[in-house]
Amino acid sequence: MSKSSLPAPDHSAALREALLAADFTADGLLERLGAPAYAALARSETVPALRATRGDTPLDTLVRLFLLQRPVTEERAREALPLDECVADGWVTREGGADGEIRARVDVRPYGGPDGEDWFIVSDLGCAVGGAGGIGSREEGVVLGVGGASTTLAGITVRAPVASALDLGTGSGIQALHAAQHATRVTATDLNPRALEFTRLTLALSGAAPADLREGSLFEPVGSDTFDLIVSNPPFVISPGARLTYRDGGMGGDDLCRTLVQQAGDHLNEGGYAQFLANWQHVEGEEWQDRLRSWVPYGCDAWIVQREVQDVTQYAELWLRDSGDHRSDPAEYDERYEAWLDEFEARGTTSVGFGWITLRKSSAAAAGNPSIVVEEWPHAVQQPLGRAVEEHFARQDYLRDQDDAALLAGHFTLAAEVVQEQVGLPGAEDPEHVVLRQHRGMMRATKVDAVAAGFAGVCDGSLPAGRILDAIAQLMAEDPVLLRDRTPQAIRLLVEEGFLEPASGVAARGE
Repeated sequence: MSKSSLPAPDHSAALREALLAADFTADGLLERLGAPAYAALARSETVPALRATRGDTPLDTLVRLFLLQRPVTEERAREALPLDECVADGWVTREGGADGEIRARVDVRPYGGPDGEDWFIVSDLGCAVGGAGGIGSREEGVVLGVGGASTTLAGITVRAPVASALDLGTGSGIQALHAAQHATRVTATDLNPRALEFTRLTLALSGAAPADLREGSLFEPVGSDTFDLIVSNPPFVISPGARLTYRDGGMGGDDLCRTLVQQAGDHLNEGGYAQFLANWQHVEGEEWQDRLRSWVPYGCDAWIVQREVQDVTQYAELWLRDSGDHRSDPAEYDERYEAWLDEFEARGTTSVGFGWITLRKSSAAAAGNPSIVVEEWPHAVQQPLGRAVEEHFARQDYLRDQDDAALLAGHFTLAAEVVQEQVGLPGAEDPEHVVLRQHRGMMRATKVDAVAAGFAGVCDGSLPAGRILDAIAQLMAEDPVLLRDRTPQAIRLLVEEGFLEPASGVAARGE
């Protein structure tokens, strides 16, 4: 489908009204299809959903039309849609003459917003993740729908009210749609002009305010403009040749992600956040953490979390399957596979990391005291994490201003939903070790000694840390001076990782 043949948003309000009236929503789909068929659809298996929609209700018709991309009769389409307007605008097409079958021309997928909103993501046919056709596309200009990466980025994004937000590489517009709920002005850019048109459709069909749409690569379309929030799910795949615009970086190795991060600082307002998904190379003879630290621009704090690592063979196979190359001629597949491995070998790449990068523009960083945390956390987390991101940077601000004496004079409380676990042999007098575990946010767990466990357990904000340690020293028959000397490091770590909060709540709640 060319850009000129994309639907027009002229009657999107009437179409939205019809979709909602039929309960063509995320909740409505789950109820109509049932959990097994709903889950199968996410795996690109359509037979269960086809069986579940053999009825003649408007919802059955819409599922078959827009999700399963099957033709429906004109009679059924007219019962479910403002058909004449949808044909005129190009949402659907009539095949076989005046009384022919009706087919969808785009994928329209219900998507539930964070506060129960009923949204619709518009993408190319067969290019919604888990869609009827799967992705498996080799067409350069295709525009994908919602996938795991999209929802991950949406979940980790800080959702504080802002004046301006930028969705860089908008695709089908999901990040712009989220940003429109808390930003006064949203700008969305993409190198692919078709993506901008799909974003326009997504926003219109979801009842959101329009965005300022600009065509171009990286920050070029916005010139010297600055923003309070920048989000990007860029084409981060490290590949030879960059065949596919929607996923491949188009620069050597991980240069696109590096360039995106390094340039973001110039486009952030003070206190603003830039949040990205990214891939990065693990290069022989180089620490990956140092590689990522070198990306952080001047004047910014950073929190970089590596969520997954794949060796180069796993990585190449994943993305060759994504583009459907595994279904091509075996000799062609082998040739492409060799090209990927040649590229990695030439760059000394042993594996590829995937994760999140968050920058925050701060005066402390500009003054030469940035907080740059690079860590690996492949374990489960509790989405959404936007609030946890704010809390992380607020804790860094607090700790930057606290020397050991200030920590000992400080008052702390145990964070919400932290539990203590004791591990040891049954019947033993003392545990082998004690673990503090979070049940929200990053859901961290950390092993602590008896002093740190006792300290955390009695922190209710009423006493300064030093006096608590003096009491613990008396109970454990330890030298209170030595205990005061060695414990601030443990307190600092527990605050940094969110197990303890300053009693004022400033660091914990970002106030």
